[in-house]
Amino acid sequence: MSSAAISLEAPVADAQSWPSDAERFSSMFAAHADFVFRACRRFGLDEATAEDATQQVFIVLSRKLASVPLGKERAFLYLTASHVSSNARRSLRRRREEYREGEDVAAPHPLPDAMLEHSRLREVADHILEQMDADLRAAFVLYEIEEMTFAEIAEVLGIPRGTVASRVRRARDEFEAHVKRAIAKGEMSR
Repeated sequence: MSSAAISLEAPVADAQSWPSDAERFSSMFAAHADFVFRACRRFGLDEATAEDATQQVFIVLSRKLASVPLGKERAFLYLTASHVSSNARRSLRRRREEYREGEDVAAPHPLPDAMLEHSRLREVADHILEQMDADLRAAFVLYEIEEMTFAEIAEVLGIPRGTVASRVRRARDEFEAHVKRAIAKGEMSR
C-alpha cells in the first residue's frame, strides 16, 4: 500500500491524535460560549449576570475538562450553566433582601425611549419564559431557540425522547397562551 493510500484511511485513535486539554478547551469555548450565554439568559439572568455566569461555567469546565467525555461537551456545559444560573439567581435574591433591610437603593434605570421594537418584544418573551415551568422552558428553549433535535435534548437533559416531545408540545401551548394574554393586555402588537 502506498503512503498516499495510508493517509486517506481513517486515523488510528491513539493518545497522540486527541487534542491537548488547552486545544480542547479553546475549541469548546469558541464553539459553545454563545450557547452557554444564551442558556444563562434563558435561565432568568440579566445580561451582565449572564456574562459572569458564562465565565463561571468555563471556569468549572477548565477544572473538570478531563472528566468530560468526548461528544458530551454540550450536555456538560448546559447542565453546568443550569447550576451556575441557579446559584446566581439565589445570590441576587439574597442581595436584594439585604438592600431592602438597610440601604436605600436607587431604582433601575428605565429602558431608553429609542430602544428597538424587537428589544421590547424580547423582554416580553423573556418574561414569558420566566413564568414557565423550568422543565418545559428548558425543552422549549433548546428546541425552538437553540434548534437542537429531540435526540440531542434528550441526551442533554437526561430524559427519554418522548418526554422531550411532550414537554416541547406543552411548552408551545403554554407560550402561545402567554403571548395571547400579552396581546390582549397591549404588551405586544399582532
